[in-house]
Amino acid sequence: MGRLAAWAVHAYTASGVVLALLMVHFSYEGEVRTVLWLFLAAMVVDGTDGMVARKLRVKEHVPELDGSLLDNIVDYLTYVFAPMVLLWANGYLPEGAWGGVVACLPLVASCYQFCRTDAKTDDHFFLGFPSYWNVVAFYVVVLELGVTATTVLLLVLAVLVFVPIKYVYPSRTETLWYANMAGATAWLVVYGVMTALLPDVPLWPTVLSIAYLAYYVAESLWLTFRSVGNSVAPAAVEPAP
Repeated sequence: MGRLAAWAVHAYTASGVVLALLMVHFSYEGEVRTVLWLFLAAMVVDGTDGMVARKLRVKEHVPELDGSLLDNIVDYLTYVFAPMVLLWANGYLPEGAWGGVVACLPLVASCYQFCRTDAKTDDHFFLGFPSYWNVVAFYVVVLELGVTATTVLLLVLAVLVFVPIKYVYPSRTETLWYANMAGATAWLVVYGVMTALLPDVPLWPTVLSIAYLAYYVAESLWLTFRSVGNSVAPAAVEPAP
């Protein structure tokens, strides 16, 4: 029974590739809101499959399948590849070949990050901007950012992939775990509200949503600098002669 449950969890994770295919399809159909709903579905799957897998001891019951690798494949497609397709296919990036160049920069940067052995640290943080390109694409759509602003935003975040800031992993980072999970869950709810109200999103959900992002970044910076400070050992004091 445990083995069957473990395979069901892997199937749940793998459902993300179906969502990714639908994201690409509806991006080229110009169904932007549909793609945003699919982003939300993918984030719910990604935010819950790991907790369920640990609860059901999936690694013990199906040791021959690497759940972490499966999760990375799905995450790259839903968090990185599909969002770039959405932006490029719907006029948020420069026209012609330059749009493809801009879209490729996050793709390549995230390839590097997904292959790093320390992309997820031992103390359960993401190292470097954690490839939340679906979140970036969501705000580009909701805030109706222009081509120039979107291009600059993508370039800056692509560089931040390589900057060793430790970003909170909401479902794993132990510090302030309950606050992180509550904030992330509330943000997903507000995301759904904003998507349902498109294209006329009121100010209040936008402010709430961005407030959580500000909290997330501030906490990540605080924990990064705190860990750096803790890792610096005090200088040894030489005994008096």
